[in-house]
Amino acid sequence: MLAGLTIKNVVLIDHLLIQFDKGLCALTGETGAGKSILLDSLGLALGARSESGLVRKGEQTANVSAEFDVASSHPVFGFLKDQGIEIESPIILRRSVGADGKSRAFVNDHPISVSLLKQIGEQLVEIHGQFDTQTLLNPRVHKGLLDEYAGSNIGELANVWNEWKASEIALLENKSAMARAKDEEVYLRAALEQLNDLDPKHGEEETLTLLRSRLMKREQNIENYNTAHKTTDKALSDLNAVWKALEKAGEGGSEMAKALDRAMAELQEVSGGIESLTASLEASEYSLSEIDDRLFALKGQARKHACTIDDLPAKRDELSDLLKGIAHQEDTLAELEKNVSQAKKSYIDKAQTLSKKRKDAAKNLDKLVAKELGPLKLDKARFETEVVLLAENEWNSEGMDRVQFLVATNPGSSAGPLNKIASGGEMARFMLALKVVLAETGTAQTLVFDEVDSGIGGATADAVGERLARLAKKRQILVVTHSPQVAAKSNYHAIVVKTGKTNPTTKVLPLSNSNERTEEIARMLSGAEITKEARAQAAKLLEKSAA
Repeated sequence: MLAGLTIKNVVLIDHLLIQFDKGLCALTGETGAGKSILLDSLGLALGARSESGLVRKGEQTANVSAEFDVASSHPVFGFLKDQGIEIESPIILRRSVGADGKSRAFVNDHPISVSLLKQIGEQLVEIHGQFDTQTLLNPRVHKGLLDEYAGSNIGELANVWNEWKASEIALLENKSAMARAKDEEVYLRAALEQLNDLDPKHGEEETLTLLRSRLMKREQNIENYNTAHKTTDKALSDLNAVWKALEKAGEGGSEMAKALDRAMAELQEVSGGIESLTASLEASEYSLSEIDDRLFALKGQARKHACTIDDLPAKRDELSDLLKGIAHQEDTLAELEKNVSQAKKSYIDKAQTLSKKRKDAAKNLDKLVAKELGPLKLDKARFETEVVLLAENEWNSEGMDRVQFLVATNPGSSAGPLNKIASGGEMARFMLALKVVLAETGTAQTLVFDEVDSGIGGATADAVGERLARLAKKRQILVVTHSPQVAAKSNYHAIVVKTGKTNPTTKVLPLSNSNERTEEIARMLSGAEITKEARAQAAKLLEKSAA
C-alpha cells in the first residue's frame, strides 16, 4: 500500500508529507485547492511524463517520493531482481524534475530509467480517472484480466505454442537443407569420393610434418654419406697406386707396403660401413616426395571445404549424412511434418478449451458488472466482454482470441471502447464497477479514483461510496472526491487547502477526529456557510457509515 507521499517544490507545494492508511482514504477540499497537483505529483513518482511547469516558481528542482509497504511475496520484487535490483520493503520511488524539464528516477536510491520507473509503478498503483490511459482502459491487458478472473493458467498453452513453433522451424530448416543437398547431390558424391580416397585422419598433419622434418635430415645425411663414400673410393684407388709403387721399390718399399696394406684394409672397412648406412637410410618406408604429395593433397581438400586438415574426417561424415538424408528424405520430412501436426493439434485443443473458459467467464463477468451499474446511475448502460476468434495467422502464445471490454451508454447503441464512449465521470464509475467485480485481479494494491463522483449525488453518490468501501476491504483505495457521501465512508480523511494570497501554498490536513470530519462533510453539503442542518446531516452520514 501507499504509506506516504513526500512532495517538494511542485507548483503550489513547497514541502509536504502525507501519510496514508489502509482501506478507503478520501481527499477533499474546495475547487482549486490543489487536489489535482497531488495526483500529478503521485503520477511523477510513478513514471508519468514530466514537464518544467511542475517546478514551483523560483525553484530549480521539484522532487517527489512515494513510499510503499509491500509484502515480500509481491511479484514486483521478482521483476526488480530480473532488472538486477535486489531490495526489500519499503519500496521508495523517487523522481526529480529540473526547471529545464529534465528528470531523474530512483528506486530505493538506485538510479533507474523513467520507463523502468513506470513499469514498477504500474505494478503498485492503478489510477482511474477522466484521463486514465493505463490498466483497464488498455485493451492489451483485457485478456490477462479475464484469464486471471477465470483462474486460467496460460503457461501450459505458451509451452505448447513454443513446441509447435519450434517443430515448424525444424521442418523448414530441414526442408531447406534437403533442397540444397538435392541440388548439390552430384557435387556431394564426388566430394565424398575424393575424401574417401584420401582417407584423412585426425592429427595426420602434425604427424606428417614431424616425419617430413626427419626425412629432410635423412636426405642430408644420405648426401653426406655419398660424398664420403666417393672420397673413400678415390682414396683407396690412390693408395692402391702407392702400394704398387712401393712393392716395385724393393726391400725397403716392401715393409712400407705392408703398413699401407693394413691402412687400406681399415679404409676399406670404413667404405663398407658408409655403404651399409646409406643403404639402410634409402630403404625407409617413406620418401620426402611422398610426404609432400600427401600434405599437398590434404591442404587442397581443406581449402576446398573451408576447414582445417584436422576437420576433414568430420567433413567427410557430414557429407555422408547429407547424402544419407537425401536417400531417406521422404521419411525424415514425413516424421517432422507429423511432429508439426501433433504440436498444432495439441495447441488448438488447449486454445479451444481456454477460449471456452474465457467465454464462460466473460458471460459471468458481464452479469456481475451489470448488477453494479444500476446503483451507479448507469442503469441504461451496457457492459460487454468481447471474445473474438482470431485468424490463424494472428494466433499466439496467449491463445486464438482477442478480448476487449466494451460499453454502450444508451439503449440500442452499439458497444465500443470505454475511453471512446463514456464521459469522464461515467468512465470512472465503469472502472469502479469493473474493479469491484475484479477485486482479486491485478498486482496493484493501491487504486486511485479521480472524478468517480462527477455529476452525481444522493443515492448514486452513496452507492459509489459503498462500492469504494467494499473494494477497500481488499485494496487500499485513494479517492479524490467532492461527494460527502463518499467521504463519509472513508477510514482516512484529509482536506486539501490553499493558504496565502501573494505566495499561495497547498497543504494537506488530516482530519483526526469526528468533529473535524463533521465540519468538512458539512462544508461539502452546504458550501462556505455551514448550517446546523448541514452539521446534523454530516453527523448522520458518518454515523451511518460507521454502522
